[in-house]
Amino acid sequence: MRDEASGWSGTWVAERLGVRLRTTDAPSGMMLTDLVGLAVRRNPRRAQLLVSSVLGKHLPTDPRVVTDAALRLGAKARAAVTGDAVVLGYAETATALGHLVADAIGAPYLHSTRRVVDGLESAADFYEEHSHATTHRLLPADPAFLARGETLVLVDDEVITGKTIVNTIRALHKKFPRKHYVVAALVDLRSEADRGRMERAVKRLRATLDVVSLASGEIELPEDLAENGNRLIDNVENLRHLAGAEPPRRQRGEVVQVVATWPRAVPEGGRHGLLTSAAASYESAVTVTAAAIAGRIPDGPVHVLGTEELMYAPLRIASALADRRAAEGRRHEITYSTTTRSPVLAVDDPGYAIRTAITFPAHDAPADDDGPRFAYNLREGVFEAIVLVVDEPADTRALHEDGGLVDQLARLAPRVVVVTVPAFTPEPRHDQPAGALPAPLHGPTFGSYERDDVAWLIKDLEADAADSSSGAAEDEQAEAHRALFDEALTASAQRVAYAVGLVTEQVLARRGQDAVLVSLMRAGTPIGVLMRRWAQRVHGLDLPHYAISIVRGRGIDQTALAYLAAHHDPARVVFVDGWTGTGAIARDLASSVEKANSTLDAHLASPFSPELAVLADPGRSVSIVGTREDYLIPSACLGSTVSGLISRAVIDDDRIGPNDFHGAAFRADLARADVSRKFIDTVAARFPIVRTKVMLDSGAHLGGDHTPTWVGWNAVESAAEKFGDGDVTLVEAGVDDTVRLLLHGDPSKILVNPARDADLGLVKKLAEARGVVLERISDVPYACLGLRRP
Repeated sequence: MRDEASGWSGTWVAERLGVRLRTTDAPSGMMLTDLVGLAVRRNPRRAQLLVSSVLGKHLPTDPRVVTDAALRLGAKARAAVTGDAVVLGYAETATALGHLVADAIGAPYLHSTRRVVDGLESAADFYEEHSHATTHRLLPADPAFLARGETLVLVDDEVITGKTIVNTIRALHKKFPRKHYVVAALVDLRSEADRGRMERAVKRLRATLDVVSLASGEIELPEDLAENGNRLIDNVENLRHLAGAEPPRRQRGEVVQVVATWPRAVPEGGRHGLLTSAAASYESAVTVTAAAIAGRIPDGPVHVLGTEELMYAPLRIASALADRRAAEGRRHEITYSTTTRSPVLAVDDPGYAIRTAITFPAHDAPADDDGPRFAYNLREGVFEAIVLVVDEPADTRALHEDGGLVDQLARLAPRVVVVTVPAFTPEPRHDQPAGALPAPLHGPTFGSYERDDVAWLIKDLEADAADSSSGAAEDEQAEAHRALFDEALTASAQRVAYAVGLVTEQVLARRGQDAVLVSLMRAGTPIGVLMRRWAQRVHGLDLPHYAISIVRGRGIDQTALAYLAAHHDPARVVFVDGWTGTGAIARDLASSVEKANSTLDAHLASPFSPELAVLADPGRSVSIVGTREDYLIPSACLGSTVSGLISRAVIDDDRIGPNDFHGAAFRADLARADVSRKFIDTVAARFPIVRTKVMLDSGAHLGGDHTPTWVGWNAVESAAEKFGDGDVTLVEAGVDDTVRLLLHGDPSKILVNPARDADLGLVKKLAEARGVVLERISDVPYACLGLRRP
């Protein structure tokens, strides 16, 4: 075992923040300190940044070094693979690394992406909690791309806890199950506990896991690292401010534009999948493009800069330029790196890995994150030329404007060569031609609400087709659970009325008196009806209210969003749900809205906002909320019989075309158990009682800080690790979802917060009736957490 080395580019951070690296295994002969340095960033989940010396992301690196390290990692992965394989790389840092590992194995390759591409449904979405940009999408041109191969190889530059890997495996195993997974990373820093959690998680899927790396070991992170890291950043930035003026603006060099002769049929990367059969055509495209660039660059040091996910093509181009110079007997003097979304503190010290930084506006019309972008360790006067490689979607006005990336690079080097390659876009997968948007459905012919209460953006399916397997069971459950509903309604109708008033006042303040309510069926629809009633009775407003489908793993109904965009200003739309639980639905909504904004961009007066308004949000995952208290909302006890008699949403490709709304059925057969109107009328009857208090409290509430902190998600992660195998999908957060688990699921244990005992009566009663163990838990924002059996 070896501690950090002298002359290491992590010494500055180690000395000030107490971060330590120790190598325990170095099969390639390289220690951890040979492979990574350290930097600091503002990130509450991971303040430290490992800066790879062989990845070519943050550091200008010889492309031969990058390629050699990746191929050595690929050889290790190849030795672990059983049968045929398919390789998956992670955006944005490991897209080129994954390509090269796939090359070494001789396997097809796909990498995740943060982009939204018209006409392509994501094969799976998963989250990287510690990342600056958390959402990953998989957009293979072939829907069956990930079904191939006995082994799935997942490639990342580092493995710290393995949570992202496990999230990915779980998401993909549901659709593309397999018996063997291999993880290939440049460095493996998992603790023994993390290794055990990963192995158990994969074993529960009845699969096996192998992890290979160039070096493995341990990272020691002080408990107060995030707090001290932020304080350190503040101190450095304050000292810079006190030091005085910015350096003088440098003279701008020459900018040359090159449109690459890259065939459009050849994918520039693995965003949509790359087969081994494409190797020859890819090599030809690289060679021709490098030849065009070679005539535009002078002798001397030249840096090739890729952009975010576009890493592999620039790396191959840099390698080709180096090979051309070597073949001519010249020093190649070619280096390579890429831009990034990740903000990192720059400190010009030999013991720190990020010495310089340039900051510039996003230039690829992002739907999810239009914040600044960065390029690191590029110094003025070092390069005779910088070759910037972008794809067509990123070659925008923002790229070239004053202060943009091209402008800033031109002040670092005498010549900048901008190379634009086409972005391969598969044909959209539509089974039928686009047509007119469908029309909404209304009660009483569809649903048991009054016609003006809600318009359903739903395709009407026959009840026996939509919910035949669960119809009798739901009828029986509705009768059995009616008493629980009645008890909860008596106890909390006034609390619900107050929360409805408070959340509606916030929506009107943010969206104006022409706000459009869009509830997420089914739990959100009764709340949307109540909010409409409040606006009508208190302010005399008739707000439009629509109900649309959102399905975990598939997202929100994109056709429904197209309908809303065609009939309303998206800036007036607010999405409504009942409660947040873990907050996962807020993430799904944000991902779906991002996609819609990109797809419908030409037709939008303004983009949709992913903001979600909810009655209750104890986990603090949204900003528009009626209460942070965790208590039983009566509608959580029932399903369709409190939600207008509408079944669960159905997405069936045999009956739902690409231009249809999601499907559902009107469960008229459950009419005798329906309490949808009773719930609305009982709560609305309390509006006069709470109105004065709501109006007094709403002003103070609007002036407060309601920024989501995701404290609930942190609690769920901690509970999953402490009481399970780290699988957050087995944790139900809050009273409402815990009651649903006790009524409909297979609970193993209920964790109760003694500080919130007053709101736990029904939870305890149900747990006792089912013989479920109760265990105390503290320091959580919820009254309780429910643990589901795997």
